Amino acid sequence: MSVAPITLVCLSLATLFVAALPVSLYRRLRVPFALDWRDTIAGVAVFAFFATVLERALNDYVLHGNAAAARVMANPAFFVLYGALAAGVCEEVGRYIALRLIERRGARKPTAPADGAALGYGIGHAGAEAWFVGVLVQLQWIVFAVLANRGDLDEHLSNLTLDSVLRVHLILASLSPLFAGVFAIERTAAFVFQIAFSVLMWRGVRAGWTGILPLAIVVHALIDVPAAMYQAGLAPLAAVDGFYAVAAVVVAIVLFRTCRRERRGVSVA
Repeated sequence: MSVAPITLVCLSLATLFVAALPVSLYRRLRVPFALDWRDTIAGVAVFAFFATVLERALNDYVLHGNAAAARVMANPAFFVLYGALAAGVCEEVGRYIALRLIERRGARKPTAPADGAALGYGIGHAGAEAWFVGVLVQLQWIVFAVLANRGDLDEHLSNLTLDSVLRVHLILASLSPLFAGVFAIERTAAFVFQIAFSVLMWRGVRAGWTGILPLAIVVHALIDVPAAMYQAGLAPLAAVDGFYAVAAVVVAIVLFRTCRRERRGVSVA
């Protein structure tokens, strides 16, 4: 089998776009919002540990390691509930801890926009997700597609089982320009949501509101419900991606207006 050249080009462009998104946004906001690179590194570290280590370990135990839990998760409703809450709890607890530490550090200039810490952290958290969940995965499929077009794929997959090799071929056969577009939309929407979660958490932390953590968990879980429904076979991909595209545009507009309003208020003061 082979992957059409137009599909490879579209997938490569979409991957490059997602890869450049956090870098370009950080460079764009670094001066006007006085971003601190330490906040961004904290965001990367939190996602790497709480999402890729803790959450994956929890999922492996609940979905595979514990027979009783796995039987419960076979019910689509319980799977959706668990999937949404697991991501919300793991990521928001990590975000809360990091932003509390950043707030206690208190080393920011008095004239700097207060949301700068949240934006810097959010770019790190969202950028780590974009790279770990999106860019690195798509790079693997691009490499597989190139190998398939050269006729060398099966040789490079010789250490895998027959079922795994067949799965790779099936996924490659499903790749298309539309898939590349969907990938770019999904990762961009997730990027916007992660920054919005960071601003929400930061404002709650700064206000000293104890209810911000449970609120953030609930909001994060609600955003993850459509994706979990798709994974459980309860919702079509087109509807889920359509919802995320519209929601991301709305959230981005609100985020832009609120952060710009605060920045103007600081600059006038």
